[in-house]
Amino acid sequence: MIDTKALRAEQLQRASAVILHDDFDSGSVHFIAGADVGFEQQGEITRAAIAILRYPSLELVEYQVARVATSLPYIPGLLSFREYPALLAAWGQLQQQPQLVFVDGQGIAHPRRLGVASHFGLLVDVPTIGVAKSRLCGHSLPLESDNGALQPLIDGDEQLGWVWRSKIRCNPLFISPGHRVSVSSALAWVQACMAGYRLPEPTRWADAIASNRPQFQRWVRKNPDLLGKHRDMI
Repeated sequence: MIDTKALRAEQLQRASAVILHDDFDSGSVHFIAGADVGFEQQGEITRAAIAILRYPSLELVEYQVARVATSLPYIPGLLSFREYPALLAAWGQLQQQPQLVFVDGQGIAHPRRLGVASHFGLLVDVPTIGVAKSRLCGHSLPLESDNGALQPLIDGDEQLGWVWRSKIRCNPLFISPGHRVSVSSALAWVQACMAGYRLPEPTRWADAIASNRPQFQRWVRKNPDLLGKHRDMI
């Protein structure tokens, strides 16, 4: 039986250790990672993909994919416990360590301020940013339909992040700091990694790798010798 009360208490404890200022040298960022987690075989297998991009060119230079047996069922609010084992497995395979990580999911925009970007950032002690495609926590004023429309994401008197329409006629992104990144810098870094799509390049590539999209298949054909592998740990 899963002790959800203990897991929520752990979330609160870990959240208290999250650093919400820029605890890194922005000038030393030469590689940015994107991380994406999904599930296979009706949730029995957790798959994590990490893409490493050179910054500022946003060129993909390495990818790693890990599949592990899922250790926790889906429980609302506790998703990071379900996702981080596969992320750690993929992280352990990296040959090029990034200075900043974008995670497809929430940072502090979580009821207990510990989404997967914050949880993972704490575990590996690397600056992280949550780039989510849907709202989990907080509210904002209505967002205009224009490209670049922006509103703060607020919960009570606390700003958790931003609601940002990154591309016209697309649903907005929900951007929040994960760990060792400030609220303002989280938005600035995401904006600096856009290339005309809804998602920033790090998480767009991670999604393409995880789902073996045509974008990734073309890259593999052109770059057969570059770093990347799939590893099953089940």
